[in-house]
Amino acid sequence: MKTTFILRCVLMLLPISLWAQYSGSALPANREIGISEQQTTSLLFPYRILSVDRGSRDILAQKPKGLENILQIKAVQEEFLSSNLTVVTAEGKLYNFLVYYEACPYYSAYDFTGKGTGEVVAEHTDNAALLDALASKAYHDRHRIRLNESDNGITLSVTGMFVEEEYFFYRITIENATNISYTIDKLRFLIRDQKRSRRTASQDIEITPITVWEPTEKVPPNALKTFVVVLPKFTIPDKKNLFVALTEASGGRHLQLKLRNRKATQVVPLPTFNE
Repeated sequence: MKTTFILRCVLMLLPISLWAQYSGSALPANREIGISEQQTTSLLFPYRILSVDRGSRDILAQKPKGLENILQIKAVQEEFLSSNLTVVTAEGKLYNFLVYYEACPYYSAYDFTGKGTGEVVAEHTDNAALLDALASKAYHDRHRIRLNESDNGITLSVTGMFVEEEYFFYRITIENATNISYTIDKLRFLIRDQKRSRRTASQDIEITPITVWEPTEKVPPNALKTFVVVLPKFTIPDKKNLFVALTEASGGRHLQLKLRNRKATQVVPLPTFNE
């Protein structure tokens, strides 16, 4: 009888020990941050920001132009449901924040450098000039691919993917075959699961562009615009794809181009042979 009782206890504890052995460790939130729609909150990191993932569209996030380690966040509307914000920086550290609505935030800036000096990491002029030169090569390179998505007379195309050291250069073309001009709201690069299950929570990983060469805000009627987006070098995990999402300002002509894992990794070194 005693032996049977001990055996039952062992069998009951076995799943718990296996779960503890094979499950990942949960990461607590680094900080809870209150934001509002009337005030911008700045987050200062010790290294440049590689990617930003917003758990909700009610959270706006952007890097100030010319600065690599500052993220500015703001609420889209009042009383939004609390959500998370994930930031990955160049030293490989992941920051996880719980973001909630606060009408009058007590803090408007957070320093995660550990120094308390508020030191920012600016884009070096030499580095910016180098990226511009490489992006120009990617723009004019004769190597062409054709990955596109069309809807409502608008076509979003990736016509070239290049790599040089720690940077990717994506040559993008937007064609407007309609009589109405197309004003660009956002162009985002997202890593997503190949298949999404309703039972499993899934998050997008957003790759934040470093700069854009020959940027454009509007595509005139019956015209096209080509530019080069410079991204930090990244890898795509198995069972995930890269999505290029284009949204129209004050309109509904949105496009989403899916680059399957094997396609997104077929980048060409700069300069190519036919330079």
